[in-house]
Amino acid sequence: MSYESREVRLARRPHGWPVPEDFDLATVDVPEPGAGQVVVRNSFLSVDPYMRGRMNNVPSYVPPYVLGEPMEGGAVGEVVASGDPSVPVGTHVIHGFGWREFALVDAAKVRAVDPALVPSESMYLGALGMIGLTAYAGLFAIAGMKPGETVFVSGAAGAVGQMVGQIARLKGAGRVIGSAGSAAKVENLTGRLGFDAAFNYHDGPVADQLAKAAPEGIDVYFDNVGGEHLEAAIGAMKLNGRAAICGAISVYNSTEPPTAPRNLGLLIGKRATLRGFLVGDHGALMPEFLAEAAPWLRDGSLIADETVYEGVDNAVDAFLGLLRGENLGKMLVRV
Repeated sequence: MSYESREVRLARRPHGWPVPEDFDLATVDVPEPGAGQVVVRNSFLSVDPYMRGRMNNVPSYVPPYVLGEPMEGGAVGEVVASGDPSVPVGTHVIHGFGWREFALVDAAKVRAVDPALVPSESMYLGALGMIGLTAYAGLFAIAGMKPGETVFVSGAAGAVGQMVGQIARLKGAGRVIGSAGSAAKVENLTGRLGFDAAFNYHDGPVADQLAKAAPEGIDVYFDNVGGEHLEAAIGAMKLNGRAAICGAISVYNSTEPPTAPRNLGLLIGKRATLRGFLVGDHGALMPEFLAEAAPWLRDGSLIADETVYEGVDNAVDAFLGLLRGENLGKMLVRV
C-alpha cells in the first residue's frame, strides 16, 4: 500500500522577499516503509524564520533546500505504517520532514511524544519543543540572566519572543520589555503575557522607545530581529550587559548589507557580550527545561499563543505571513 501525499517544493531561489511562484505543490505516492522506516501522517507542520536562509544556495549551519525537492521542517504526527518494532503504528512522533502530508522517515530520526500530556500536540513544535528550549537556553546558558535584571526581547510577539519574556518574568527578572509590530500585539504583551512594558517599533526610532521603557538601561537582550533593534540594545546596555543573538529577521530578505548596528565600539567600554547560538547545541538542557515549563503550561503561568493555517496547500501562505510578522506566537499549519 502507498499513501498519496501533497508536498511543497522549492521551485526557484527567492531574490529578496519570497513570492508564491517560488514554490510548487506536488502530489506523490509514499511507499510502504522498509526495515527501520516508518510512515508518519503529519498533523501539524512548523514554519520558521530560519527556513528563509535555507532557500539561498549558500553555506550555512544547515544545508540549503534542493530545488525541485520537498522542503524540510519540524512536524508532529502519527505513525500509520512501521518497519521498526520500536516505533509501532499509532505512536505519535516529532521529526524534521514537514511541508508534506505523509513522510517516509528512518525510525532513528523520529522522537516519540505523548499527546495526552498537552492540550494540543502542536505544542511539541512550539512551547515544549525547540521554540521553548531556544528561549530557555538563550536566556540562561547564553545570556546568563539573573533575578532582578532588566530583559529586553525583540520580536516579542513571535513564538520565541513570547517564551523569552514570560520565562524571564517567571524566573525573577526585575523588568521585562518587548517590541512588536502592532498596537494589538503590544497590548497582548503587557496584558495577557505579563510584560512590564512593550512598544510598537513602527511608532518611532527603536532607540528612543527603548530608552523610555528602560531609562536605567538593560542587562540582557534577546535578539530575534537584528538591525536597528540590535543597535538600540547595544546603546541601552548597562555595564557587563549580555545579548543572546538568536535571529535577525529584519535582514533575512534584504538584498543589500544591513546599515546597523553602527555602534559596536560601545561594547568595549560597556564590557558587553554579544553571543550567537543554535538551539541544537543545547539539547542537554531539554529535561531541565521541560521540568520547569510543563507545570507552567498546565497551571496557566506560561501562555503559548498559536497562529494556525489549515492545509498543506496553505503552508506557503503561512510562511509568507510569518515573514511579514502576521503571526501571534507560533506559526503552524494543521495538515
